Amino acid sequence: MRARRQHPRTGAQGATTLACVGLGSNLGHPRRRIAAALRDLARLPRTRILAVSPNYATAPLGTAAPQPDYVNAVALLGTRLRARDLLARLQAIERRHGRRRSAVERNAPRTLDLDLLLFGRLRMATRALELPHPRMHERAFVLRPLADLAPAARIPGRGVARLLRRRVRGQRAVRTRSHPRPP
Repeated sequence: MRARRQHPRTGAQGATTLACVGLGSNLGHPRRRIAAALRDLARLPRTRILAVSPNYATAPLGTAAPQPDYVNAVALLGTRLRARDLLARLQAIERRHGRRRSAVERNAPRTLDLDLLLFGRLRMATRALELPHPRMHERAFVLRPLADLAPAARIPGRGVARLLRRRVRGQRAVRTRSHPRPP
């Protein structure tokens, strides 16, 4: 997950940066939503999808009320966008897919969730964006697909994703029969 000539605070760079994006959905045909989101990601400017993990069916975490299982995957992108610009485009894709953020319930069911997990080795914490994603090392629905794509991927400040999976063994994340394909 190496970035070259990257500005430490803005994420601007002169070369392509490897970024990991988590995809999730548990409303309105989740597998179709993931596939449609991948098509949208493929249309982002100055960005290419390099690889996509298999889909995983996962149990919701941190919810008070029952809700349907999620379908999750991780996409590896090569991008020349800045981290904040990529995040803004991810959120625009979410809105086009009917995502409505709830100020009341943090882990509400959603049509589509696109999380910027890693952006090269960039570490930053602002109100709008924290990199690496602050809870990714605690979530099987991120670690399992990420380890499928890049077994040696390092989460800055946490360690190797493949090794961190041991800590989340109790969280259900089962590979599905259908796998997303990069567009």
